[in-house]
Amino acid sequence: MIDARTALDAIGQLTDGEIDLAGAALQLARADAPEADWTAARAHLSELAKGAVALAGELDAPRLSQRARALRQLLVADHGYAGDALTYDDLANANLIHVIERRQGLPVALGILWLHAAHAAGWDAHGLDFPGHFLIGLAGKKDQLVVDPFAGGIVLSAADLRALVKQVEGETADLRPGLLRPMSRRAVLLRLQNNVRSRHLQAGRLRDALASTEAMLAIAPDDARLQRDSAELRARLN
Repeated sequence: MIDARTALDAIGQLTDGEIDLAGAALQLARADAPEADWTAARAHLSELAKGAVALAGELDAPRLSQRARALRQLLVADHGYAGDALTYDDLANANLIHVIERRQGLPVALGILWLHAAHAAGWDAHGLDFPGHFLIGLAGKKDQLVVDPFAGGIVLSAADLRALVKQVEGETADLRPGLLRPMSRRAVLLRLQNNVRSRHLQAGRLRDALASTEAMLAIAPDDARLQRDSAELRARLN
């Protein structure tokens, strides 16, 4: 069986649409925590996919609201996933293996599980790079439903989104074009791993920060910013 770094290098050669989002996040987690039981986490991803397929089979041409309820049933009611507000900055919240073990995590880590289930069900869903808070978009032919995986999968209205952006950017902020633009799968993975890297940097763990940066660079080898960050960290480590 190939090691995590070889798997990440292979992911870096894929087009965005070819990336298995949860599978790639699992390899990032495996690289960060080689002692963790990643095979059990992989089996759980298969269980979630099978559950999503079964739920989708029970719905006849479901509306977006029905899809959101089905995903909430699977991930929140059946498997107990929730946002970790008490120990938000714990590194385990950004490691998919530990998120699966603990059934809690950061918005983007939980969002990857929601996207994994939605895609298994055959539904169009994507990450939303909302300021300061990762969200999920369930897409229809002409509309989109915005879901917050960190808050138990609640559906957010325009008023909710406005309040959220004000909370992050200040009272003068408001909704604007581009806030709900779909993210690529590669961008979702980079946002996930950047949580790990930033926490290492804040704690002064430069070697760990470099390892996280190089994991990001493996899946996005043409990213000039990551190339520069890697070089700067290597220089600081002499």
